Amino acid sequence: MSSLYSIQSAPRMPADAARIRVLPILIMNIHKRSKCRSVMCDIWKRTEDVQLDAADLERHRDSIQSLGVRHVVLTGGEPLMHRDLGKLCSFFRAMSIRLTLLTTGLLMLKRAETVATCFDEVIVSLDGPEPVHDQIRRVPGAFRLIESGVAAVRRYAPKLRITCRTTVQKANHVALRSTVLAAKQLALDRISFLSADLSSQAFNRSRPWTVDRQEEIALTWSELHALEEEIELLLVTCEYDIRTGFVAENGHKLRGLATRFREHLDHSQPKAPLCNAPWVSAVVDVDGTVRPCFFHSPVGSLKYATLDEAINSDAALRFRSSLNVAENPVCQSCVCSLNYRE
Repeated sequence: MSSLYSIQSAPRMPADAARIRVLPILIMNIHKRSKCRSVMCDIWKRTEDVQLDAADLERHRDSIQSLGVRHVVLTGGEPLMHRDLGKLCSFFRAMSIRLTLLTTGLLMLKRAETVATCFDEVIVSLDGPEPVHDQIRRVPGAFRLIESGVAAVRRYAPKLRITCRTTVQKANHVALRSTVLAAKQLALDRISFLSADLSSQAFNRSRPWTVDRQEEIALTWSELHALEEEIELLLVTCEYDIRTGFVAENGHKLRGLATRFREHLDHSQPKAPLCNAPWVSAVVDVDGTVRPCFFHSPVGSLKYATLDEAINSDAALRFRSSLNVAENPVCQSCVCSLNYRE
């Protein structure tokens, strides 16, 4: 999510100041499954066809409006598998809320008109140029499906902002420059890079990865050196793209991609990114579970409370009042910080 907003620090708050009165960003996991067989997740192994019911949101309308939610990000699983996506989007559209879609892109061609009419922005997962992307996604023709889907959406909405996010890992660590070229081939508006998350239970993992599972994605020392060299070459060959913002990260942030893998290899103390996510956003899972961000434990549930009540539950207030981002172990390992600035 670092590609959505710029970064600034959030101060530690006393308990009486931990209550959220304005929630600019709401991230919602609306479907549990995905058609993508990515090596980086196990979502595709699920058999339950579970989705967030649009009708269940109605009782949260007053909370959403009173909290001043401005931006809703729909994720999954795969949001485009939601059978009533148009109705779900209409609920937020009626309140003039900005909508972003996070997608694998595999269903964009099939649902091009819905994507074009419902969303203000689309962020596609892109793992590399065609052979690399298809290998990582383990879906033959996945890259071409994105290409066809982007073209179809553009026919309905030529000016719709469509960007991509690339998770750097073992299978693509020397393909950063070719991934930038692939993003241009797909006629995307921007590309952002982040390091693979190796240790958390975020992104629908039922449990933390074992050491063996981590090593499927993590880099060896020689691969780390290759990544560092690739980053330096990217800074030179794509200097114009970085300067104009087509590549979202600057040199400091791009070099930081390698830092996470170095910390994993030498077991050094990771440094937490600057982040104010728990104070300006919330993540709602498909079952109604509410988290302060993707990585921290639940603080409430929409099954038993309104959105306002869930994000300001006793557990939520205790969490925010005691959270020191710089010293928190979960924050220190974060690869995907979300920050908001007016």
